Amino acid sequence: MTERNHRRAPDPAPHPSTYPCRRPARGHRSRPHRRAERLQLRRPGGPLRRRRHRDRGRHPAPRCLQRPAQRHAVLQRQRRHRRAHRARLRHARGHARRQPRAEAVAGTSWKLAPDGKSLTLQLRKGVRFHSGRPFTSKDVAFSIETWADPAWAVQFQRTAAAVTSVDTSRPDQVTLGFDHPVSNIFDLLDAMPIIDEDSIADLKAGKSYVGTGPFEFESWTPNTEIEFKRNPDYWGGKPHLAGVDTKIVTDPQSLVSQLRSGQLDAITGGSNRDLEALRASRQFDVEELKGAEQQVYVGANLQNPQLQDVRLRQAIAYAVDRPRVTNDVYRGAGYPINVPWPKYSPAYDERLNHRYDRDVAKARALVKEATQGSKGATIPLEYDASNSDTEATAQIVQANLKEAGIQVGLEPLDHSQFIKKLIGAKFKGLWVAIHSYAQWTPSTLAVSAYPFNAEHNASHFTDKGYLEHSNAAWQVTDGTGPEAVSSYRDISDDFLDNLFLIELSVIYTQVAHSPRLHGLSWSKRQEIDLDDAYLSKG
Repeated sequence: MTERNHRRAPDPAPHPSTYPCRRPARGHRSRPHRRAERLQLRRPGGPLRRRRHRDRGRHPAPRCLQRPAQRHAVLQRQRRHRRAHRARLRHARGHARRQPRAEAVAGTSWKLAPDGKSLTLQLRKGVRFHSGRPFTSKDVAFSIETWADPAWAVQFQRTAAAVTSVDTSRPDQVTLGFDHPVSNIFDLLDAMPIIDEDSIADLKAGKSYVGTGPFEFESWTPNTEIEFKRNPDYWGGKPHLAGVDTKIVTDPQSLVSQLRSGQLDAITGGSNRDLEALRASRQFDVEELKGAEQQVYVGANLQNPQLQDVRLRQAIAYAVDRPRVTNDVYRGAGYPINVPWPKYSPAYDERLNHRYDRDVAKARALVKEATQGSKGATIPLEYDASNSDTEATAQIVQANLKEAGIQVGLEPLDHSQFIKKLIGAKFKGLWVAIHSYAQWTPSTLAVSAYPFNAEHNASHFTDKGYLEHSNAAWQVTDGTGPEAVSSYRDISDDFLDNLFLIELSVIYTQVAHSPRLHGLSWSKRQEIDLDDAYLSKG
């Protein structure tokens, strides 16, 4: 993927099958200079140690890595975050590319059967868990089985459950079987961590995380700090950093101040205005995580009587000021949309993004038709109060809808309440939130993401055609082929015709960092990757 630039620590030149799409990361120097600088960073007893980012994890992970906690977090010096614990096959899509490509990490190669009903993976030899136990095909089977378990309440669960058989007869090879082709199987293998069966009890309790990556879980102080140390026995070569300390900073102004003063090397969760100022200063690098886009949207609970008439939802779609949300809230770090797809997606269609260009007069007319001139009750508009961006977006939406004759009342929720309502489909009326998953194979959105899942979603939207179109896109071998693309058009029409979700803008997660930090990259899930990172003098 062009912008993601996932890399390993320096090691002997890999075999082409190991990194089929490897290319130099942006801003990297040649290896001799990079290695010399890294050696200069080391002191007796190990490299300089400082800190890094936020108490937010991916399921299943120890409780300490699952808690979303505060939005504002820091990436500090010389230790590395949770994603280093994952051994997996990654499926990358560049922001300017339409063809997906997979990059083997825990595996070296793979072969998909012509009918799409089996996938054979050759696993990398020499990979070990941090406990010292060898990584084998049985660990892949256990990880998929765990991911498919409803007890974890994870996204991609439906994709994991589509794996109906796992052949582990060889420790270095695993064959996955399916009842039908699964177009987003590589998305699952990208997102799913390899889970250590021996330590899963401690994982569930939040006591430890035993992975296979270049950094090991060391300690966790709830809502304060997570520490990782370097894994000297990592198969890809010893990392340059001694480790990574992650520390939570709840005040976004303090976050930026600490970056400016040199206390921090990088930050995530800074306000968009502060990030804009940091970029303008030219003293810091601000990275837009392209290829890992998110989307801000307005959701509608169709069980609310006022929202059951599609004409009212159309009025909302015409009334919202998408460019204002993009420019005022996110300071231009994104672009307005009507459908969720980023521009590089095979599902993207520029024409569809103008279906509901702002037209307040049309919105008023639709409101009048839907309500037959009656005023109607105030519609609740819920949002996550811990996220200043969604709060600002909710305020804009409220003002926009008032112009169209729709009265909404803002109802802030704490983060845990908001997530429970999203997963449990318990919103009262409207809500403002941020989703992801459109950056993957497009079928992933309709079969895996909570707001969109055709079988069960937060809007209580059910439609036979939408389910058929979602399954048609999912149950094909090639997620970018003509058959899949045709189904994506149907899915986009389903979104625009029914408007159970009203998209506002594609947005980029941003990371600001000191120019001393090199080798920064990221995954498609906005996870910061420091596998190849180092700090230069200065």
